Amino acid sequence: MRIHVPDQPTGRLTDAWRFCVGTGRFDLALRRDYQDSLALVQQDIGFRHIRGHGLLSDGIGIHRPYEHQGVRRVRHSFTYVDQVVDAYLDLGIRPFVELGFMPSTLASGDQTVFWWQGNVTPPRDWREWADLVSATVRHLVDRYGLEEVRGWPIEVWNEPNLKDFWAGADQDAYHRLYEVTAAAVKDVDAGLQVGGPSLAPGYQPEWITRFADFVTERSAPIDFVSRHAYTSGPAQEVPFGTHQTLVPASGLLEQFAAPGEQLAGTALAELPVHITEFNSSYRPDNPIHDTALHAAYLAPVLAAGGDLVDSFSYWTFSDMFEEVGIPTALFHGGFGLLTHRQIKKPTYHLYAFMARMGDAVLSRGEDHLVTRHDDGRISVLAWAPVDVTGGEPADGHTVRLSVPVGGPDGSTVYVQRSSVSEDAGNAYAAWCEMGRPASPDRRRLDALREAAEPARSHRSLPVGGGRVDCDLVLGRHEVTLLELTPVQDETPPWWNEGRLLGLTPQPPHSGAGGTR
Repeated sequence: MRIHVPDQPTGRLTDAWRFCVGTGRFDLALRRDYQDSLALVQQDIGFRHIRGHGLLSDGIGIHRPYEHQGVRRVRHSFTYVDQVVDAYLDLGIRPFVELGFMPSTLASGDQTVFWWQGNVTPPRDWREWADLVSATVRHLVDRYGLEEVRGWPIEVWNEPNLKDFWAGADQDAYHRLYEVTAAAVKDVDAGLQVGGPSLAPGYQPEWITRFADFVTERSAPIDFVSRHAYTSGPAQEVPFGTHQTLVPASGLLEQFAAPGEQLAGTALAELPVHITEFNSSYRPDNPIHDTALHAAYLAPVLAAGGDLVDSFSYWTFSDMFEEVGIPTALFHGGFGLLTHRQIKKPTYHLYAFMARMGDAVLSRGEDHLVTRHDDGRISVLAWAPVDVTGGEPADGHTVRLSVPVGGPDGSTVYVQRSSVSEDAGNAYAAWCEMGRPASPDRRRLDALREAAEPARSHRSLPVGGGRVDCDLVLGRHEVTLLELTPVQDETPPWWNEGRLLGLTPQPPHSGAGGTR
């Protein structure tokens, strides 16, 4: 059945999908590979904000207690903070500030998380914690300007409903942390944005409703609500890797919608909702992240997620990420859109395709999104269905569209197509065919970068009744971008291709054809 795409927009495509992106811990941004990777991401995608753990952890060195004349004092040092934030702003991306984890010099216990040992215990001195938060935020305001920092959301902690991330998953202790922290932020300026509780998936609804009751009863400041979303099942571990089951991608959209449903009727009901982490698997060593299946799996989420929340932040932009240790191979199932050494994964191209969509939504379905740009160009994103039960991927899935392009009969549109699939734009597949080299040499790195590029084609299509018919036949786990631009024909009247070889001129050839 051919889908008749309406002439008039049915809505707007928000920038919720690129409002924020995740990153490995804060101090990784000091590395060259990290900054090279982020520069490439910003060039092709252009995220607005970036969020990661570890701003207050020991690796950044803000909290520096000392003793002078028998009195404990604290010096706040921002040497590394300035380098990282300066680099972010130079690349056109702003912090989505996560306040965590606890400096070991202020921690009440020694429980840590991750290979790099972020401390997850409450402060042993709440006043000193408030001073740390206040000093950090005030420094950002002094260095970058109040109006700038007012645009940076500030989130209190990370996943306090999990024992691994907050000692005992003690909700009452988190409520105290939130109240003290939010007050310290607002003490710098009432216009700064602060929020939480940054919940991991699987929380009981009472966690978020109790939080809402607490901040309401205590009149604690809150400007947004945050949570995370993942759709993977229990971990099946192998050496240096993890495999998991998946639920359909609609499960992510259900998780996006949950805070609004759970907070209905509370004082927090109308606040912005930010999904400050989302992905399929919550593990940084799951090969699913590297595959073409992953891009097709997430395509409907990027197409529809902005209808449900104010932002949803992909976790993460790069495989430079060391929560379970230093990666042992180039492709290791990392979260990133990019591997180390800037090899683009299929999901990278999904995001790059989204960056080339228009703002006006003309049609959206279970396998496509059609948008119009302000200048009249049409962009179509289409994707093949994904079977999370492990069935054979669909080959030959067809999306048939009648697209409004305007223009008189007899005119044409220029059609450019870019695609990634199991067979194209899939550096992971090429790496597997190479024998999975852990540390590819320069020649093989170049080959992988070439294999990572989408398949590209172009053609001309005729306009009839102000429309163009597009038949998109999609390969296995394919995600394709179709860009349609009306043609202003400037061919000279004397042009004839038959003259190319100096032979007798042939009748002109229209060049019109179908879209494969």
